[in-house]
Amino acid sequence: MGGEQSLALPPGKGPHGVGCVDVMVGHTRQGLFLRLFYPCEPRAGAERPRWIPRYEYSRGMAQFRSRSPRWGAPLLHIAFGSCRVPVSWKGPFKPRSGGYPLVIFSHGLGVHQRANECVRALRLFQAVRGGRPVPNVLHPDFDLSVLKDGVDLAKVAVMGHSFGGVTAVLALVKEPSFRCAVALDAWMFPLENTLYPEVSRPVLFINAEKFQTPESIAKMKRLSSRNSQTRIITVLGSVHHSQTDFAFLTGKLARRIFSMGGTLDPHKGLDIISRATLAFLQRHLGTARVWGHVGGGLGGHESPHPAGLPPWG
Repeated sequence: MGGEQSLALPPGKGPHGVGCVDVMVGHTRQGLFLRLFYPCEPRAGAERPRWIPRYEYSRGMAQFRSRSPRWGAPLLHIAFGSCRVPVSWKGPFKPRSGGYPLVIFSHGLGVHQRANECVRALRLFQAVRGGRPVPNVLHPDFDLSVLKDGVDLAKVAVMGHSFGGVTAVLALVKEPSFRCAVALDAWMFPLENTLYPEVSRPVLFINAEKFQTPESIAKMKRLSSRNSQTRIITVLGSVHHSQTDFAFLTGKLARRIFSMGGTLDPHKGLDIISRATLAFLQRHLGTARVWGHVGGGLGGHESPHPAGLPPWG
């Protein structure tokens, strides 16, 4: 298991290097804590951040998985504590005329609370764009003002996985500036029925083959019936965890034992999800000239939902 080449997060394949920094604004419940990924200038010998920044994260993961922190946290730290994210920690921001599109991603636990945080994250970038000082209490040496002309706030989307998928849909209701949403294997149950008529923006649902229920799919179809640009696709051979980092940080045996992996190769699955997401965002954010054309199909591993919806229009 330890000898598998897949036991590491794959680097990005886009045209830019990727920088990363943690941002915290305020010390109250009305504050904000996020990890910012952005295009950066290449830098030799750049530091790569740990996937688990501190031991406390291992304790939290163990508790979330209903495992005893006493033994679960040390095991998680041994297994994943040395893993690093293939990005440049606090790398220099790469400016671009007109700015870059913005995608706000939510893990989603908390739904309404997380949707509100997505809106607050947008407010942060609006404040930076407006020239207001936004101190980062975690890393004051990373000046957020470098992003002032670096983000195009007319091209903003929201995205999430599982709980975060339905959070992304809810964020469309809470904030009209979000032009579309991408929901990765969304668990739709928490979304109140009264909110469906208020979702007017397009949504791309990318589902795993082995997770969704008929009730959850019915809720997605309800949204697609209200917007002809909403799409539902299923990635064949995938499971719920195929759309997470764990697909790359666990070996075949562990994925089989803990039902965390499907029959589809994780790298191929990531490529399918990335191509579908980019095509959808290009259409609804108008960014095709920035990211280029995505075409040629998805390799035969995608399937439109039985309702007959194509992967995208």
